[in-house]
Order: sequence, then C-alpha cells, then structure tokens
Amino acid sequence: MAEPIPVTRAVHGGTARLLPDLDRPRGWLLTVDGAPQSYVDLDDPAHLEFEYARRMAHVLDTAAGPGRPLDVLHLGGGALTLPRYVAATRPGSRQRVVEADGPLLALVAEHLPWPEETGIAVRAGDARAALEAAPEASADVIVADVFDGSRVPAHLTSAEYARAAARVLRPGGRYTANVADQAPFAFLRSQLATLRTAFAHLCLIAEPAVLRGRRFGNAVLVASHGDLPVDALARRAAGDPFPARVAHGAALARLVADAEPVRDAHAAPSPVPPGGAFSVG
Repeated sequence: MAEPIPVTRAVHGGTARLLPDLDRPRGWLLTVDGAPQSYVDLDDPAHLEFEYARRMAHVLDTAAGPGRPLDVLHLGGGALTLPRYVAATRPGSRQRVVEADGPLLALVAEHLPWPEETGIAVRAGDARAALEAAPEASADVIVADVFDGSRVPAHLTSAEYARAAARVLRPGGRYTANVADQAPFAFLRSQLATLRTAFAHLCLIAEPAVLRGRRFGNAVLVASHGDLPVDALARRAAGDPFPARVAHGAALARLVADAEPVRDAHAAPSPVPPGGAFSVG
C-alpha cells in the first residue's frame, strides 16, 4: 500500500493541509494556515487526539445513557471529528453539521469521507443563520466549535446568539462551545456572563495551567436549562492524559465576577492567540 501523502488546497479560510499521522495508519491532521483544526482516524473515529475534543466528548457522553442516539447540531465542522465520534459511540444519532468554509468541506469529503449510513448531514453555511433557522426544541446537544482563522467570530459571542441556542435545545439539552483565552480572561468571563442570560446552569472545563493564567489555552463551556452532571464531567476530565478541572457554582461565579454580557451591537471576536500558541511546524 502506498504511503499517504500530504494534501494542500486553498480554502476560504486560507491554506488547508491534510497531514498523515506517521503513528496511526489512517490518522490525519487538518490545519489551516498552520493552525490545527481537526484530527481524525478513519479506522477509529472514537480516537480523539485533541484535548479540547475529548472534553467536548465528555459532554456528549454524559448527555444521555450509554449508546442512546442523540439529535446533535454541530456549528463548525472541520474534518467532522465529533460527528464521527457520535456516530461511532451512539449509532442511530441524527446529526446536522454547518461549516462556513465550503471548499474545506469539499476537501474533507474527498479525502476523509464518512460513510453514508452514519446519519451525518453536512452543509456549507453560516452558523448563526443555521441556528436561527433551526426548529425550536430540535436538538439534544449543540456543539459550537467555530473559528475564523484562530478566532471565534463576533456574531457567535452575543446574548442574542445565546438565546438562539437556548431556543433550539430541548429541555435538559446541552450547549457546549470551544473558546480560547488567557488571563485576565476578559473574553472568557464575558462569554460566561453572556451564556448566563440564556441558561440556568453553567460550567467550564479547562486545564489548571490555563485557569491559573499561566498560558493561553482552550476552555470548553457547557450550558443547560437543567442541572449539569458536573461530578461525572469532573471525573472524566481528571482522567484525561492532560487532566482538566471543572469550574462551576461559586468558583465559576468568582471567575465571572462583574463581567457584563455581550450584545450584538458591541460583539467582538475572541482574542488573537499569541504567536505559536496553536501552530504546527
């Protein structure tokens, strides 16, 4: 069998590259302008290479009993890491994926195809528009992993956006989002304050080094109308190769402090990562 070779293509977000993993025969890393976007193993879709993806998977794993199908709306697709994971761990799930970068989707479909029977429906489009057009109470989980380059777009950071997500979730459903920030956490704190305008229960999952302000990094936000399984999430996050903490309740309130919710009129994208924070080679 021929050795897999890298693939490079111009997409809306810049230059996308698919890089084969030398340690996993059908593992692939997707980067855009050098920043890692997704990792998938076509032979083992339950394998999650990125820590933030593991943490979002914990939210999915605890959203219902083991193996029970879910209706999931994915805002942002990349190489479809988490849709493939849900299809493998919860067969029969119905999943909708909205990805703004059409040429990127075409690249992934050509080189990293997913089986038709997985129940994954993919389309190119704007995440906010798709959310606002989605039927009320139509999703068990909303997974938001949307980056324009290395920044979350401004129109996905507002209270109006949060209310749209809350409308689409079923009672007890979960919203989870991947964001990135560093101390003093102006963006992260504002996002928690914003989600608090639409959801009764919040928590976040992040590495201790990030929460202590030692470095720029990812934080996974989780929100729901109903109680969150914070103990189960904490156990799973603590058992990861790079253990993370779950902040909730009083600890989360101290982090949010006097941060104000963001409105559409004043929304801004997430901060620019420091040089080299997420780059590859």
